[in-house]
Amino acid sequence: MTSRIPRDSRLRLVRPRPLAAAPSAVNQRRPRRPAPRPPEGTPAPAELARMARSGLAAAARVARWADNALGPGRDAATDGKATLSDATAERAASDLGLSLSQVRADWDTARLAGLVEVHGDSARPGWRLRAWDRDDSAVLRGWVALFDAWSLALPEPRDLGSAAVAEVVSAMPQVLSFLQLSAGPVPVDQLLDLLCQRVTELRTERCEVSYGPEAVTASPKAPRPAAVAGQAEPAQDAELAPLLDWALRALASVGALTFGDGHATLTPLGNWAVWVKLEQICVAAQSPAGHIEQSAEDMLRGCAQLRPNAARAEYRAWLAARPVGSAVTELLAAARGEDALLRGLAFEALRVVGAPAEHDVRAVEDEPALRPYALLWLAEHDGVDPEDAHEVLTREEATWLWVDTAAAVADHGEAPMLVRHLESALQPTVPALLAEVRAVGHPRTVQVLVALAAAHPDPALAKAVRRAAFQVHTGGS
Repeated sequence: MTSRIPRDSRLRLVRPRPLAAAPSAVNQRRPRRPAPRPPEGTPAPAELARMARSGLAAAARVARWADNALGPGRDAATDGKATLSDATAERAASDLGLSLSQVRADWDTARLAGLVEVHGDSARPGWRLRAWDRDDSAVLRGWVALFDAWSLALPEPRDLGSAAVAEVVSAMPQVLSFLQLSAGPVPVDQLLDLLCQRVTELRTERCEVSYGPEAVTASPKAPRPAAVAGQAEPAQDAELAPLLDWALRALASVGALTFGDGHATLTPLGNWAVWVKLEQICVAAQSPAGHIEQSAEDMLRGCAQLRPNAARAEYRAWLAARPVGSAVTELLAAARGEDALLRGLAFEALRVVGAPAEHDVRAVEDEPALRPYALLWLAEHDGVDPEDAHEVLTREEATWLWVDTAAAVADHGEAPMLVRHLESALQPTVPALLAEVRAVGHPRTVQVLVALAAAHPDPALAKAVRRAAFQVHTGGS
């Protein structure tokens, strides 16, 4: 019997696209919620963008200088750690008439706001710089990225432990919420009391009460540790006062608040940004699909059935409810799991995070399972069109990603979707695809090929795929 499809038929070339959701999307119809309005007195978006442009003018100036003065094949722009090299900083200071310290500070601000992107020892303009003068939303997103990264704006106190710094960073959203609700100057002493209460709550939440036999048989005369008693040591003013001072100065340096004379006050930009994040939390709490209190893995699984726009709204709400650093860490941990669908969705959520996730995404480039996703994320973050981002991948990396995506479809999708996925392969023929799939060594290769053979309607092609699966399984050639 003659096959309907020639055994060596060329595959239709389709540009690979990031996996948004392997299962067919569920039509999520929910009642429309009226567009929320910011608090009375909040400037219009155009005025907020003007304020952001003014506050970031020095950073934009350095970014434009880098765009004109630096480029491929020229001297290294950075020292490989995202900071300007000495030679580049001196050149910028001379060209712009600034001090070295000011140039470095403006460069760091431009990097955190996404106006410049650093790759190894080279730098390039970010997409926000291209849209800076014409797109108010790009400007505001850049300022919010800087606001989210406030803890990187000033060096943290060296004489205090990193654990205490992390506690304060985790507690500051509540402090900012209180400032936003107060709608005016708030004494620093009052903020310190609130910070101490919140840090104590965080320590109590981490406290693990032992209910094992050792707790029952312990000597009644022995002192009971705080962990056993279910209580944490309360935070002290003297311990947190310098850290609150650091946090307020860092937030003031990014333009989120003013700080002086023993009082702190949110700026219009800071007030608007805090309101936006509070509103995101409220939307998540009120929506049927709200996953705000779930782990990253459970949140991603819950979003798998949503349409892309609805999923992004859930990502934003989930991110708004926790510190950016810990959220990124949790998303990358979910991406390292065995479920390929969660891997793709985790990087979709990281696209919502934006610039604050760049350092962590770069750090996973050397992990084979995450490298293709990380390279695509970084390319899109640099302003490359998502349709063209796949060009940054080598043939081997693209094939690995094809198999990983096929694994997600096989686990969560339907047979026709897996057959359509075959058409997105870069290889021009089925034998070429099978040869490269076998060579790439993905751990799910056998399962993917077996599923593809079972799903494909062409008997000859299915037989070739089954043969390849058997050869991978047995280690034959």
